[in-house]
Amino acid sequence: MYIKRPSQHNQENTPHPSDRRTIKRRHLIYYLRVWQIDQNSVMGHVVDINTEGMMLISESQVKTGEEMHLELRLPDGEGELRSMRFKAICRWSAKDINSAFYDSGFEFIDKSPDAGETLQKLIEEYGFTD
Repeated sequence: MYIKRPSQHNQENTPHPSDRRTIKRRHLIYYLRVWQIDQNSVMGHVVDINTEGMMLISESQVKTGEEMHLELRLPDGEGELRSMRFKAICRWSAKDINSAFYDSGFEFIDKSPDAGETLQKLIEEYGFTD
């Protein structure tokens, strides 16, 4: 899988400098699926994530600007799945360097301390260490 560098995105998809992330994104050790709850279908897979948002790779372009109800299904230590539901807005979506896929950047809507803590635990448990 090839991941597009920020400089490779279309100019129309380039965020305003004030919108650039300030928290480092982390790659996960699992190829986690992201489900669109309303459709009960897999939307794509997490490429990287932090407490503010994530990048997703998918086979279809994601519509930008809409609030979406999403779910991550996470393996626990006993082989069972547990889920984490959240709301997010797609801020940009563009072709991946591999033209069969699209990369999309999401901002998490729920900025509560509980949501941030849950995401931080997910990153610590499933993320690569630096």
